[in-house]
Amino acid sequence: MDEESTELTELHEPREGSPEKAEMIRHTRCYIVIAAACLMVFGCDPSNGVGIPAVDTYSSGTGTQSGTSETEDVSATDSDSGVETAPGTDSETEAATEAATETATETQTEPDTETETETETDEGLCTDPYLCSAFTPDNPVIGEDVSRGSVTTYGSPDHPENSVGGACNYGQTGIRYYAAIHVHVSAADSDFLGPWKDGHACGGCMHVRTRTADGWLDSFARITDRCADEFCGIDLGGAPAADVMPLGPGRYEGEWWWESCEGHPEVFDGPTALYVKDGSNDFWALVQVRNPLSQISGLFYATGENPDPSAFVAMEWAIEAENFYRVPPEMLQDDGLFTIRIDYAMAESQTVVVKGTDLAVAEASITI
Repeated sequence: MDEESTELTELHEPREGSPEKAEMIRHTRCYIVIAAACLMVFGCDPSNGVGIPAVDTYSSGTGTQSGTSETEDVSATDSDSGVETAPGTDSETEAATEAATETATETQTEPDTETETETETDEGLCTDPYLCSAFTPDNPVIGEDVSRGSVTTYGSPDHPENSVGGACNYGQTGIRYYAAIHVHVSAADSDFLGPWKDGHACGGCMHVRTRTADGWLDSFARITDRCADEFCGIDLGGAPAADVMPLGPGRYEGEWWWESCEGHPEVFDGPTALYVKDGSNDFWALVQVRNPLSQISGLFYATGENPDPSAFVAMEWAIEAENFYRVPPEMLQDDGLFTIRIDYAMAESQTVVVKGTDLAVAEASITI
């Protein structure tokens, strides 16, 4: 090999033991570690541009080579020259790969863990203990299970009074644990997206809690009314307000969700009963359920005492008054027996057998 060829070879192949040779080997090891981690963790291939990039170049005072050809050249050089790779290279590569895998796994799972921890550790503390009763008015947020927003009161926590029925048309009751629920999500838009639903919320029961300086405070209430406040979430009667408003009446931040009324004697003033609206007669009549076991999902009737389940027909929701069902006119002058079935959203159905003419008696109350 002539002198010119020798010089060209030296430009492309750093001498053994030189700083350039050591630097080239270090870059090669780094590339191998990155490539292994990339392949195992992300399934990428750095050599074809998918995933993270390979080491771009090897630079020294004597020349420049691409990262890929560098690896091949170094391997060939080591093999040809009989120079062995430094001890511990394989174990170092495996350790680096394992570390990269663990880091990627932690990065992927960490956010979910933090979110779960935040949810589980929410103790219901209000941001400023002195402003717990001055929550900023805003539209309520309806969740799949839990709704959030303003908890207010239209009763007296110091002197709780019985509900007089409100828009649910229950009249005078003996119930002190009652509440009004919002009609709209955005009152400004009159969207009717709240749980009131033309009175279908009537009779249902809500578990309510508020944020306070001492954490969550809970109560329970039956829905007997709708609320008119522009930013209303749930508006409590005096008794439940006394449970959850330690600073007195105000606007608290809180949450509420539907539950069965069963097991809560404070929301009952008697047995479940079918009530016939005042003004009903032999030609027109409306009925409602008082002291229901939860919000009602439907009222049905069928001829006879033990009708086949398929024989039941749904009563229509009345438009003449909220929280009433319309009795079919043909029943009102029939002395025969009919079975009335009440279906609930969160309780077992109930039935009662009546004469058709019983439902034409204004203000009659038929115990279920």
